[in-house]
Amino acid sequence: MQPNHSLKLKVRQQRMLAMAQTTLPRHIQILLLIFFAANLLHFTHNAEYIAYYPGMPTSFTREKIYLAWVAGVSVGLAGLLAYRAKLKILGLVLLAAYGALGIDGLAHYTLALCSEHTLATNLTIWFEVLTGLSLLLSSVVLIGKTLSMRSQQGS
Repeated sequence: MQPNHSLKLKVRQQRMLAMAQTTLPRHIQILLLIFFAANLLHFTHNAEYIAYYPGMPTSFTREKIYLAWVAGVSVGLAGLLAYRAKLKILGLVLLAAYGALGIDGLAHYTLALCSEHTLATNLTIWFEVLTGLSLLLSSVVLIGKTLSMRSQQGS
């Protein structure tokens, strides 16, 4: 009975190791969730209060804003799927790109000054920008660490 138990334990350890290798580090998971929430909040605010955003082009509609949000989120989802498929670098690059999309919120200030936006607008913009930047930078650092570990293992 003992050999069978040790075999089961070994198989279980291998599964746990494989799962750990395809799971994003905890800090990236947290940043991703916070950015997702900030991004959704900002795009929802954009879509629902489009008439109150100063300088917004009339071609921007509620529906187009939500479609743009779905397109952006698909980059993050592709990053998650790539990472889970053991394409770590590709996954992290896509997550970094998803975070970088949040910095685009600053484009609002090319249309109107900060003081011309409502407090809620400014808060959603800056929440999205700062969390997107955090996700971007953390992903880039992890890419560097992953590449460094690979080069050390190859040596």
